[in-house]
Amino acid sequence: MVTLRDALAEAPGTGSEPAVIVETSGSSGYPKSVVLPISALRASAEVTAERIGSGSWVLALEPTYVAGLQVLVRGILEGTMPAVIPPSFTAAQFLEAAAGIQAPRYTSLVPAQLTRLLDAATDAPGVADCLRGFAAILIGGQALPAAEADRAAALGIRIVRTYGSSETSGGCVYDGVPLAGVSVRVEEGEVQISGPVLAAGYLDDDERTAQAFVTDADGTRWYRTGDVGEFDGVLRVTGRRDNVIVSGGVNVSLDRVERVVRTVPGLQAAVVVPVADARWGEASVIVVEGDRAAADDALAEARRRVEREIGAPARPRDIVRVERMPLLPSGKPDRIRLRAQITTL
Repeated sequence: MVTLRDALAEAPGTGSEPAVIVETSGSSGYPKSVVLPISALRASAEVTAERIGSGSWVLALEPTYVAGLQVLVRGILEGTMPAVIPPSFTAAQFLEAAAGIQAPRYTSLVPAQLTRLLDAATDAPGVADCLRGFAAILIGGQALPAAEADRAAALGIRIVRTYGSSETSGGCVYDGVPLAGVSVRVEEGEVQISGPVLAAGYLDDDERTAQAFVTDADGTRWYRTGDVGEFDGVLRVTGRRDNVIVSGGVNVSLDRVERVVRTVPGLQAAVVVPVADARWGEASVIVVEGDRAAADDALAEARRRVEREIGAPARPRDIVRVERMPLLPSGKPDRIRLRAQITTL
């Protein structure tokens, strides 16, 4: 059996070398098996180092997902051993792992993990000192709420927002700017990516591969992300094509609604999900974790902001409290499971 270390050492960079199979998180309801050439993983790791530098890594994400896998790849190529954190992920575990590696230090987190560390830093100055000691903390998997980015900036923590997917070997656009060799275009509103970081396709699924990866007349191969956005040298993703409801005959992007909702104090980590509505056909609700104190005030403010910025049909109908937000192994909210929970409440 060829190990990842051996494959990286021997990969000729032609695209035909041994591949890694990565399962997508299934956050949209359909997990896929993505075939990644070793050359794509290597290219991603090399241009990441070119952008942010090289050093030692803390592995805080499951290596079965692409963001965690890339931490391993970077470590192998840089000749370092990542410090591994258990899936339980606590601030104490993070501090211990960081103390065990040499500077410059790096890590890759999802927003929920960063929030946990920022919360801990409020009461424990040593956590803030630790986070400031990282050369860069990559944040991906989902959009980072502006309030959390502001909290990190106020503490002097270097956050790098990453955009990408399993199909692009992980993050390939950092702080809106594509990595070296990566190209971005927007076709009919859809964000598309090209470059050496692209996957070969989906395992045993030629039809889905042909739908997601298209080739221009000049031979350039593009990945259709399914995301909606704008690109003028800096990428701004505004939502998902498949996260749209029709409320009263009006198309409403729940990604846009969620971004506005998260600007309301107390709702920074809220998730917006669709529900059936007898009057409008479809509507949305705001899901929060924990105590529902001041939920009525927060809902009223969220509805005001959403109406002002998007329109009245986009206003969330209610706030629903759950004891604990269901998460996928990748750290993203499990929206499919969450929707199922909401329908039983």
